[in-house]
Amino acid sequence: MHYYDKMINTSSIFSIQTPTAFKNVCLEVFKYQYEHTIVYQRFCNLLGVSKKSVKELSQIPYLPIEFFKKQKVLVGNAEAQLVFSSSGTTGQQTSKHYVPDIKLYQESYLKGFYFFYNNIEDYCVLALLPAYLERKGSSLVYMVNDLIQKSKHPQSGFYLNDLKALVNTLKVLESKKQKTLLIGVSFALLDLAEQFSLKLKYTTVMETGGMKGRRKEMIRQELHQQLQNGLGVNEIHSEYGMTELLSQAYSMGNGVFTCPPWMRITTRNTENPLEPVPFGKTGGINVIDLANVHSCSFIATQDLGKIFENQSFEILGRFDHSDIRGCNLMVF
Repeated sequence: MHYYDKMINTSSIFSIQTPTAFKNVCLEVFKYQYEHTIVYQRFCNLLGVSKKSVKELSQIPYLPIEFFKKQKVLVGNAEAQLVFSSSGTTGQQTSKHYVPDIKLYQESYLKGFYFFYNNIEDYCVLALLPAYLERKGSSLVYMVNDLIQKSKHPQSGFYLNDLKALVNTLKVLESKKQKTLLIGVSFALLDLAEQFSLKLKYTTVMETGGMKGRRKEMIRQELHQQLQNGLGVNEIHSEYGMTELLSQAYSMGNGVFTCPPWMRITTRNTENPLEPVPFGKTGGINVIDLANVHSCSFIATQDLGKIFENQSFEILGRFDHSDIRGCNLMVF
C-alpha cells in the first residue's frame, strides 16, 4: 500500500521502550521521509543535510509547520484517506494534513490514551467541543468521536451548546461513581464552570486549549484555577496535539505534559532553528511524532515552551509567525 510498508513494520513504532529503540526508528523514518516526502527532502537539501549525513537525532532537520499551509506534505504517490484541516479566521490560510492510513492515526491515539489513562471502556466520554464541531476536518473531533464509540457507554456523546443537559448527565454519572472523561475547549469549559457549581469526584476534566476568539486569552494558571473552582476538581488535565500530528501528549495537572514513547519534544533557539536550547530554558517547540510516518515526523511548531530532563515539557505560548526561521528557504 505504501512505500514504507516494504521497509519496516509500523508496529515497531508503537513497541518503542528504550532511548536506543527510539533513536533507531527515528533514523529509519528520517531516511524514508527524506527519500519519499519531496517537500521535506528539498528543505533538508537547502540546509545542506542529506540522508547519509544524518547519524544522530540532533542532526535531523525539523520542517517548519507553515509548510502544511502551502504544500502537500505526503510521501510519494500515496493517496489520502482523510484530509484534516486546522481552524482559522476568515481569509486565513489553514493547514492541511493528508492522512493515507487512518488506521495508523487510530492506533496512535488509542494506544496513547491507554498509555496515560488505561482502557477507554472504563470511561464515559463527554465532549464539549463547539468550536471544533462547527467546522469540518477536525482531527480532534475525529479522535474524540472514536473514543466515544470505543467507550461503549450509553451516555457518552457530544454536547454542542446544551450545558444544562451536560450537567444533568454529569450528576447522574457522579451518583453512580462512574469514571468519566469530560474533554472540552477552554472557553466552553469556562462557560460551564461559571454557570454551574459542581463537585466532580469521578470525572477527569481535560482542556484542549484555546479560546478560539470567544474569550480573552488567559494564562494557564488562571484558566485552570477558575476551572478547578467552578467544577470542584483538584487538577485540570490537558491534551497537546495539532492538525499536523497523529499523536498527542497529555498533562495530568499543572500544565506539565508527557509524551507517549513514540513522540518526543525538543526545543530550539527561535533565532537559529538549528541550535538546541538547554533543559529548563524557553525555546521554540519541535515535535518528533513517529506515528506521522507517511507525512513528516519532524516538525518545528510555532509554540514556545521548555523541556525538562525527564522529557516532560510545558507550553508557554506562541510566537508571531514572522519569527519562524526556515520557511523563507523555499519558494512555496
